[in-house]
Amino acid sequence: MTQGLLPFQYIRDQSETNLTSFAGLPLYLELINVSGFGKAIQEQLHSKTQGWLDRHIILSLILLNLAGGNCVNDIERLEQDEGLNTLLLRLETQGMKRQERRTYEKRWRKDKKRALPSASTIRRYLEKFHHPAEEKKRVEGTAFIPTPNDLLQKLLFLNTLLMEFAQRHHFSEIATLDQDATLVETHKRTAFYSYQKLKSYQPFNTYWHEQGLLIHSEFRDGNVPAGYEQLRVFKTVLEQLPATVKKVYLRSDSAGYQEELLRYCAEGQNERFGVIEFAIAARVSGSFKQAVMEVPDSKWEKIYRVDEQGQRWETNQEWAEVCFVPNWMGNSKQNPHYRYLAIRERLVVQTELPGMEPVQQELPFQTLEMKRIPYKLFGLVTNRTLEGNALIHWHRERCGDSEKVHHVEKSELAGGQFPSQKFGANAAWWQIMVMTFNLHQIMKRHALPEPLRTQGLKALRFQVIGVAGRVIRHAKGLFIKLSGGETMAEKIWQIRERIAALAQGPPVLSTA
Repeated sequence: MTQGLLPFQYIRDQSETNLTSFAGLPLYLELINVSGFGKAIQEQLHSKTQGWLDRHIILSLILLNLAGGNCVNDIERLEQDEGLNTLLLRLETQGMKRQERRTYEKRWRKDKKRALPSASTIRRYLEKFHHPAEEKKRVEGTAFIPTPNDLLQKLLFLNTLLMEFAQRHHFSEIATLDQDATLVETHKRTAFYSYQKLKSYQPFNTYWHEQGLLIHSEFRDGNVPAGYEQLRVFKTVLEQLPATVKKVYLRSDSAGYQEELLRYCAEGQNERFGVIEFAIAARVSGSFKQAVMEVPDSKWEKIYRVDEQGQRWETNQEWAEVCFVPNWMGNSKQNPHYRYLAIRERLVVQTELPGMEPVQQELPFQTLEMKRIPYKLFGLVTNRTLEGNALIHWHRERCGDSEKVHHVEKSELAGGQFPSQKFGANAAWWQIMVMTFNLHQIMKRHALPEPLRTQGLKALRFQVIGVAGRVIRHAKGLFIKLSGGETMAEKIWQIRERIAALAQGPPVLSTA
């Protein structure tokens, strides 16, 4: 009987085919093994949930993120992948003696074999990261960040191991840190309303530009302002940087425009890094606007955009140095030097139609009228000595990085949905997603061929992760027979060779 309009039918394959839709996922397991990350999970965390170790559950969630799942129940889709299931079971028993392997394989009742924990097991595990005592400290109408419990703190520490691995294989003495928060809308009953009047969570990210990694991400409620306790977070990040980092820069939006943060950086209060150069969007206050009004027309300079070929293109924006001293800074000669830059962009005024009354709209940016010409107005504060155009473009690189990271977190990985009503469980879910992001970034930089390094995660699922294959056992060996012909096989072999090279350690630089 025909099942549809076109001349084909679907039937169930009841044979043991060991087919897999995710023949590229094991590449990430090899990277996890080479980096020592899988071993570190069990060394740091020492708990079991229904017979599953921390390593089993965390790695299963990493695979879930990479495969494109976005909720706990999606783990069953991976479990139903017969070839992947066979492969994972075989990898788990690698190195075991025959009796140990038989004992391991018989741990399930009714001869059932699972390579991945069930959705209910994962939910119970995530609830272990919740801190009920901290929840009692909440005060209505007040921003509050619960202190992580011991298990969650150990999970957060695992991310520093990825930073150290990346630094060993792609050394950089410089860490340009971009700090930014992102709103993740949710319908969880226990979530709080954000400034956008939506129930949300609002994690605060710190991105390491040179490595392309999230060095830190603090999970927060939606009602916590983006700049809340930003200096505390910044100090924590500085402590987590590898010992080989010598110089730090900071970029932030206007949430970071805080006296204590600016002084901490400009006055060199950090013992390890001393003065930290920064560029932070300044708040456009009434006094700042007044200072901008005093800038003569001759002092305004065009902002140019530079393309990949080095060609300069004039934009419709201008910048100027502003003689502005906020009240908190004072006029003491002992104060460090702060530069203020103003950026203006001429507004296009729409022509009013006859008979239509003008409607005053609330604009999402500050404006200023200069000689009867309306402008958008932005401010920037810095302690760097870069030329204005260069400084502005350097600061704007933060926006490009941050927005891309937010998109990957919420749309391409599983950070856009949360599994629980409990804050700690959602914080653990978010952190595992962050570690997946970093593992994928390390894979792109160190193992993928050049044409694939600029591809997004969705494209790589299509080209590498979601490759069809068949898992074959032969002569005590395990093989994955790939579809896609010789081109696909060459691509996978090349990636494996690069991952294997990482196990040999970073190349020794010649001093000659």
